[in-house]
Amino acid sequence: MAAIRPANSAPGWTRTLARHARQHALAGLGLGLALLGVLLLLAQSLSQILDGTASPMLRQAMLGGLAGFATTTLGALPALILRRIPQKLEDSLLGLAAGMMLAASAFSLLIPGLEAGGALLGSQPLGAVVVVLGMGLGVLLMLGLDEFTPHEHDKSGPCGPGHERCDRVWLFVFAIALHNLPEGMAIGVSFAGGDLGVGIPLTTAIALQDIPEGLAVAMAMRAAGFAPQRAVAVAALSGILEPLGALLGVGLSSGMALAYPIGLGLAAGAMIFVVSHEVIPETHRNGHQRPATLGLMLGFAVMMVLDTSLS
Repeated sequence: MAAIRPANSAPGWTRTLARHARQHALAGLGLGLALLGVLLLLAQSLSQILDGTASPMLRQAMLGGLAGFATTTLGALPALILRRIPQKLEDSLLGLAAGMMLAASAFSLLIPGLEAGGALLGSQPLGAVVVVLGMGLGVLLMLGLDEFTPHEHDKSGPCGPGHERCDRVWLFVFAIALHNLPEGMAIGVSFAGGDLGVGIPLTTAIALQDIPEGLAVAMAMRAAGFAPQRAVAVAALSGILEPLGALLGVGLSSGMALAYPIGLGLAAGAMIFVVSHEVIPETHRNGHQRPATLGLMLGFAVMMVLDTSLS
């Protein structure tokens, strides 16, 4: 005997679907407008570099982003001759990269942001509120990108709207881009205040951690069946997001004084989100939690020493 369904169940379900569709449409419109603004900002920065009118901060951010691109490519090169590396070593290397990203977020982004915010507003608590606001914006940025960008992870598979219409290689590219964009933005923001004592340590740390990250990405693609040259090329291609992110970061953070601590918080929030949401879970999926955690601690310590030595 068929179950009796309430008369208003179908209309209620229809209203729920319509409400969700409107919410996704509004979120997609907001993200589209934000991306348009980003493209315009990048076009302005690139035109200044090409016509020779770029500020020292813009040139320094571009060089820092190119350093991240170069080390990402360097890290991927062993994939030309190696098909895979031991999973424990890969997880340890990703843990090392995660530790350096966490330390860079703390020592090269959050602490300078708190100092700058407190100095601008004349109050340390208000300065902290500004930095926390920036962190929230960074998390929202990564949530939006994660929700609306089709991408694929090595273990969890494809996700995001339209992933079924994308070739797997491009899903990998988009997944890697979600990691590299906030790193590039952090480099750009770190130079926006004109203080090389902030920019150089952070750029050094990100460039160094891009080496094991580039290797891990290229090895994951080799294990997924990609040819050596294609795996290296895609890993290197993902590194292009670092100089572009650097231009975006310096552009967003140098418009007004208060944008600098907000930008530092935004970059830190985005990087911490990536570490917690993507990198650490990836290193713990294969039963190598201990070496991955030891790698994270080592990376954190190395970055802390670098920050102290170079600042």
